[in-house]
Amino acid sequence: MAQSRSRPGARSADRRRDDAARHRVLIVDDAEGIRTFVAHLLELRGFDVDTAEDGRSALALLEGGAAPDLVLLDVMMPGQDGLATLVRIRAEHPEVSVVMLSVVGKTATIVEAMRLGAADYLNKPFEEAELEATLAKVLERRALERERQVLGEEHAKTGGTIAWASAAMQRVKDLLEQVADTNVTVLIQGESGSGKEIVARTLHAVSARAKERFVKVNCAALPEDLLESELFGYEKGAFTGAAARKHGKFEQAHEGTIFLDEIGEMSPSLQAKLLQVLQDGRFSRLGSNQEIAVDVRVACATNRKLDAMVREGTFREDLFFRLNVVTVTLPPLRERREEIPTLVANFLRTFAARYHKPLPRLSDRLMRALDRYAFPGNVRELENMMKRIIVLESEVQILDEVLRADRSGKPPGSSLLRLIEEIEATAGEIPLREVGRRAAQLAERETIDRVLHHTNWNRKQAARLLGVSYKTLLQKIRDCGLEPL
Repeated sequence: MAQSRSRPGARSADRRRDDAARHRVLIVDDAEGIRTFVAHLLELRGFDVDTAEDGRSALALLEGGAAPDLVLLDVMMPGQDGLATLVRIRAEHPEVSVVMLSVVGKTATIVEAMRLGAADYLNKPFEEAELEATLAKVLERRALERERQVLGEEHAKTGGTIAWASAAMQRVKDLLEQVADTNVTVLIQGESGSGKEIVARTLHAVSARAKERFVKVNCAALPEDLLESELFGYEKGAFTGAAARKHGKFEQAHEGTIFLDEIGEMSPSLQAKLLQVLQDGRFSRLGSNQEIAVDVRVACATNRKLDAMVREGTFREDLFFRLNVVTVTLPPLRERREEIPTLVANFLRTFAARYHKPLPRLSDRLMRALDRYAFPGNVRELENMMKRIIVLESEVQILDEVLRADRSGKPPGSSLLRLIEEIEATAGEIPLREVGRRAAQLAERETIDRVLHHTNWNRKQAARLLGVSYKTLLQKIRDCGLEPL
């Protein structure tokens, strides 16, 4: 017969602990003396204890209440023996750890029990210290497995692209969890590449809608007419080429979450239709007058200042207020540098596995350089850097680029970009010959700078790599205004 022996009062005052930290153990043994002795021993040590006299009673107890953290299971019992009970427990309650109790000399039985999934075993008779040590080891192993599972789920949610290690990102996560089970619209703001989509996916994953679909729409990727049909769908014959009815993204996201990325790029006419959906949860497909009701959580993201766009008249004020119920401001990577080591490790593991490459250990020099780097492309830029290191099986190119940017205070290639911007701004007033001359100078300077950093400013080695004389290289270094970092 199964019995519950949870007796908090049996513990001494100095062993009293928070209920959340207590473990529950189920003792299954046909010998009443063993059950009583072990139960009393464990209660004195702060465990909640249940007991059962055979396998059938144990399974009934497991089925009818909260699963224990650990089962102490006797091998030899009348009726359904310990091995048969172990198989049932592992099949129906795989999260429960099982320690087998066996008399000395039953080695083959213990080997079979371990093969069937037992976490450990104890030979009868056992000492108190032996019991304590075994329980501590199994419970610690169980806690580590749970921690790995939680970390794995977290990594799956974020794709490894957010570490949540900084105080700023922890505040973001706390806010997401606070509003997750409400139905309010969430506006995610932040620089390009800072992780806005991952934040939206995290919001969905921690909400009650997690089992339903997460649907992403990039509002900047499609022209207005295609975006409208993508969002709201269309009926057959609604326009030339509409050969069959199409369900839009809002319908696909019913009872889930729709993520509207780059919402600031949406045209005014579509903004009006989106406002209607946010107000009453209803819309019509293109080519239809029939309204469709949807239950959708809306998350939006932008790297633009919507309040400034409202003042400029390019974004509807009423829609802005509808979207701006809860705003999540995502800090750039340069303001959460403590995440860089974790992100680097995550990206390297991911890409090494994806491309079947060895997992490298980055140099301290590169890690110091990354810690100083401004990351204008944020997490996405760091991700691309780690991908290149894995694919090329070398960190040299990334180190050169980061050091060069650190010295100049500008991202790699910024000089050439400024030249292109100048050409665009002057509407072709710069002669083509002058464009070629200046581009060649900039390319030459970038090349010399990269080779010098590659050789740690060994000018003789750099001259050999560049195919010029040492004297020529010295002159060009002076002409280009290059200096060691």
